[in-house]
This record gives sequence, C-alpha cells and structure tokens, in this order.
Amino acid sequence: MPTKEQTVALRETLQRANEAANEISRLAWESKTFGQFKLHRLVYKAIREQFGLSAQVVVRLIAKVADAYKLDKHKQRVFRKDGAIAFDDRILKYNREDVSIWTLNGRQKIPFVAGAQQKRLLHSRQGESDLVLREGKWFLFAICNVIEPATDDDPEGMLGVDFGIVRVATDSDGQSFSGAHIKNLRARHRKLRAKLQSKGSKSAKRLLRKRRRKESNFAKDLNHQISKAIVKKAKDTNRGIAIEELTGINARTTVRKVNRAERLSWAFADLRTKIEYKAKLAGVRIVVVDPRNTSRTCSACGFVHKSNRRSQSVFQCQQCGHRRNADTNAARNISSRAMSISQTRSKSSLDSEPQAACFSGR
Repeated sequence: MPTKEQTVALRETLQRANEAANEISRLAWESKTFGQFKLHRLVYKAIREQFGLSAQVVVRLIAKVADAYKLDKHKQRVFRKDGAIAFDDRILKYNREDVSIWTLNGRQKIPFVAGAQQKRLLHSRQGESDLVLREGKWFLFAICNVIEPATDDDPEGMLGVDFGIVRVATDSDGQSFSGAHIKNLRARHRKLRAKLQSKGSKSAKRLLRKRRRKESNFAKDLNHQISKAIVKKAKDTNRGIAIEELTGINARTTVRKVNRAERLSWAFADLRTKIEYKAKLAGVRIVVVDPRNTSRTCSACGFVHKSNRRSQSVFQCQQCGHRRNADTNAARNISSRAMSISQTRSKSSLDSEPQAACFSGR
C-alpha cells in the first residue's frame, strides 16, 4: 500500500495525465485527427513539453484518446480527472512484493497485496496494466494469459440452474442461493434514491453515486460466491452445468409489481458470465437452453400448464399431482433439456465419425 507521500504522487500523476488526455482530445477534435499514428505526429512533442510527462505515458495517452474516438467520433471525448491510465513494462515493473512505477515525483517502489492465485497469474501477465483509483484505494488491473483445461464433453449428468428473484439461483438438486439481503439493501437504496433525487444538490448526487457503487459491488460479490459454489458442485460430481438463455429475460417474463424492480435491476448477465468463465477454468461443460415453459412444465410427467405454478414458491402438477418447490422444478427441467441436447450432439458426433472395417480373406 502507498505511503501518504506516494499517494500524493500517484494522484498528481493520474490527474496530470488526464489533463493531458483532455488536451489531446481537444486537439484531435479540432483537427479531426482520430487515427493513433497521425495523432501521435500531431501532439506528441507539444504534450510532453506542456505536461512534463514521460514519453511512454504520453504514448499510452494518445492511444487512449484514439481508442475513445473509435467508439464515437460525433462528440469531443472528455476524461475524468481521476480516470484510469495505462502503464507498460517501461514505466511499471512488478517485483515479488512491490511494484516500481513512474510518477511525476520519480520512480516509486510501492508494496502491493494480492491473493496467492493472483500472484501466480502475474507470471503470465500480458501487455500493459491500468492504474485505477476507486473509493480512495489504488489498484493495478492486468490481463493474464490462463491455460484452460480440456472441457469434459461427456459429463455424468447436468446440474440445472434456474435464476430467480426471491432466490437468485436454485439448482436441480434443490439447493438455493438467497438474494434476500441484497433485496432489502436495494429497497432501502430505492427509497433513499428518490429522496436524494428530489434534492438535486451536488452532495446528494455524490452520495447517490456512492450508494450505486456499493449496491453494484455487493451484487457482484454475491454473484462470485454463487457461481463459485455452483461450478465446484458440478466439478465435484462430474456433471456439466445447464443454464437458461438470458437474452430478453426481462421482456419475456412477467413478475408481480412488487418484484419488478428486483427483476429489472438484478445482474443476471453478470452471474451467467461468472458461471461460464469459472466453468471454463474448471473444465466443466456449459449448456445453454431455451427457458420457455420451464416454470410451467412438470419435471415428473412433462405436463405443461400455467396453473401448475400455484404461487411464487410452489409448483403442483394439475395432471399427476407432483408437488415441488417451483424453482427446483424449473431447474430440473433445465437439466433435462440440457441432457437431451448433450445426447443429440453425442449421437450426431458418433454418426459423423468415419467407420473402419476389417475383412479377412480366405
């Protein structure tokens, strides 16, 4: 962690760099020069002299501005004074317990903390790292190359996962992951948000942003815990994971008015992404299925009817009488659909393999 003096040096460097980025952006906008090479020729010397930044910092800032204009050339790009800036290996070096990083006050050796897994991954770091200031804490974000294990294409079964509101996720074994705590947190935040928005002051807007970040971080952390547990369970039982296609989930499903805000605000895509990448790292197969009617279909007999869903939590088949937790029933249907897909693919693969025959002549 940086000392007070190092914190000042990092903050001054970050702010100076973003001032320079905004000046580069202004010059790019006024001259309509958006390509990185031409922009470099236009601004490099002047920016170095004006802002006193190292050569590599200026090069990375020119790349940052050029990348921003690739996204949108219809308006001048503006960068936050504490926005992230990139450092490559010429101005940042990772050591075992600290980093050596260029600042306006010269090179600084700053201790860093990281988990054992993150430290191992540093050996496979690719390219540059981003210096990020978030809620008073300093981070270095690096991309690492990870070797993926082979995926088990012939699992012994599929662990179905149903996403919901009261329970964030429920698997086909009946295990549920509650979202009650964050649901209560979001309810409190919505009330506070309405109150703060009516004020419209700068301090109210600052508090709103802080609350939004806190809520988002809590949801992401919960999604990490849930995805880790689901992937571990599938791995330990030699199963793949079956999840529902989430595209248009808010449009195609209806929920009670009291649950609508939770459905619209929950980070379903984030949870799916975390399950997918953790499964890939664990060599666990993922199958995505069409979720239509999974909540109305009896997992015991296959009968489909709207009235099978007695309530938010109870499923009871109107044909065979099968009764089960509604989310577990849906997860079992997701599992069954994934098994059907897997079996079809396996059969197709076998049918397409070249056949060999051996004949013995007399």
